Amino acid sequence: MPSLLERIRVVAFDLDGTLVDTAPDLALAANAMLESLGYPPLAKRQIEALIGDGIDKLVEGVLIESIDRVTGPAVLAAARTQFRQLYATRLFDRSRVYPTVLTTLQALGARGKRLCCVTNKHSAFTSPLLDAAKLTNFFAFALCADRAEERKPKPDLLLAASARLQVAPSEMLYVGDSAADIAAAHAAGCPVAAVDYGYTERNRLAEACPDWIIGSIAELVALPAEPRFANVEA
Repeated sequence: MPSLLERIRVVAFDLDGTLVDTAPDLALAANAMLESLGYPPLAKRQIEALIGDGIDKLVEGVLIESIDRVTGPAVLAAARTQFRQLYATRLFDRSRVYPTVLTTLQALGARGKRLCCVTNKHSAFTSPLLDAAKLTNFFAFALCADRAEERKPKPDLLLAASARLQVAPSEMLYVGDSAADIAAAHAAGCPVAAVDYGYTERNRLAEACPDWIIGSIAELVALPAEPRFANVEA
């Protein structure tokens, strides 16, 4: 059976929930922020569900979950500043690279595939996190949604990545863990594989219609060329 790697030239990866389990440190920073404001803490699973849309949306969502209402702009601005300061000091304290990520990136590189990272995470956190996780050298570059208008599910960053590497979007596989990742890939014209070990439940991934749903990133090395979509019942 033909392999997907025979027809793609680039593999682009989401970061949080795909390459690195960042939820533990995001949760610590979020709850420290809530404590400083005198608000109730949240469970880690509640914070996981909010990851993926960038820091500003995460902070806003955390506040709403904690106090069940929208805060005023002054409180929100102060909370965002506080969160950024707290998170910057603990980017990779409890976060961990997911199993088989390192060996899979090595295997893809050995097959001649160029790799990049495309994330909604701000560059101020992305570069230090990739360095701490010892992932930087695998990637040609990382593109980050420093501007809200570029944030996935918009296709801008994926289109920019394919243009930078001089490949057609159809020749660049995107790997992510959220419905926004899948929507961005569809809009850009990229094939997309969704991992089901991240921060989105499998049935929600299936509803977004990725080309493949995989339980381990190691499956990328042997994915069939034809889409192997797993529906909600799978």
